[in-house]
Amino acid sequence: MRFGALRMQQFDGHGNLLQTVSTTLSASSYGEDELISLIQTLYIKQPSSSTSIAGYDDEPEWAEYKIKETNMFTVDKYQQIGFFPREKAFSLRYQTAGMLETVLRAGVLGEDDTGEESPKNLKIPSKWPSVVCENCLYSLEKDMRTRSFHIMDPKGILEMLVIFIEEQGNEMPAFSTWNSEISDFPDRIAPWLGRWEGHAVTKRSGVYGATIAKADTVVLLEMDDKGRLIQDITSTNNASNTTTNVRWTGTISNNLVTFDGGFQLTLLPGGMYMGCPCDIGKNVAQSQSFHLEFCWMESPEKRQKLVRTYDVEGLVVSSTYFYEVKV
Repeated sequence: MRFGALRMQQFDGHGNLLQTVSTTLSASSYGEDELISLIQTLYIKQPSSSTSIAGYDDEPEWAEYKIKETNMFTVDKYQQIGFFPREKAFSLRYQTAGMLETVLRAGVLGEDDTGEESPKNLKIPSKWPSVVCENCLYSLEKDMRTRSFHIMDPKGILEMLVIFIEEQGNEMPAFSTWNSEISDFPDRIAPWLGRWEGHAVTKRSGVYGATIAKADTVVLLEMDDKGRLIQDITSTNNASNTTTNVRWTGTISNNLVTFDGGFQLTLLPGGMYMGCPCDIGKNVAQSQSFHLEFCWMESPEKRQKLVRTYDVEGLVVSSTYFYEVKV
């Protein structure tokens, strides 16, 4: 398998674009079932040279990086994968900054590279972030996927968000135009408003019982007459038929939604948002669990979402996949 055209977008916590990097990913596997192993190679387009020879076009240079081989055993033990094979969705946690080293620090700048060849104004994440979470959602309509990375600094504050737009083929997907139906809205919150109905599948990690639960969901998102954002979430467990209702009230500032209780959503281009606590350190200090969200609205009527829940020790409690339609 080869995701021949990829684009990495790097954002700050307010949804402002920091950097765009062109990449290509090649993936192959061997073995079967639980013994299957994944081999991946990432190719990162390097910045153009500042010197050129008249009459000769600069050929783009691609640096090759072998990503550490993984298999179902190691990915479950060390990265605590939440895998939804039917939906081709997964969520991973990283215990080290290895991904950051490969993709951003070493891959783009080179190890400790501060020379003139380096891209300017590229924000490099902390050497040892407190939390790095990857969520992946596969397109419902085409051979395409999106991967998101929450990167929290050592104090537990959101440092940056990274989005990979990946599509098989030879042409690089254009981040600003590939989801034009949603990008045409005058502000990023408008496509999310309304009533959404769907279902959710929750998989608890091994240390929490390795159970699976299914539920029907209803989400109502609207603005009140004071300009506040009201989100009502209703979830009905399929097995017990019990219903849970949660109401969140928040405020909007540009592309950032801040809910009472210290949770924030960053609205991104292309019909996406990423959510996380405003301060994970505060949650841990108060012995409270926390969760991270990644939602992708591929069309104005359909969206997918992954929610990753952590305990106060940083262990993954569960991963939940949502599919919802606007009604």
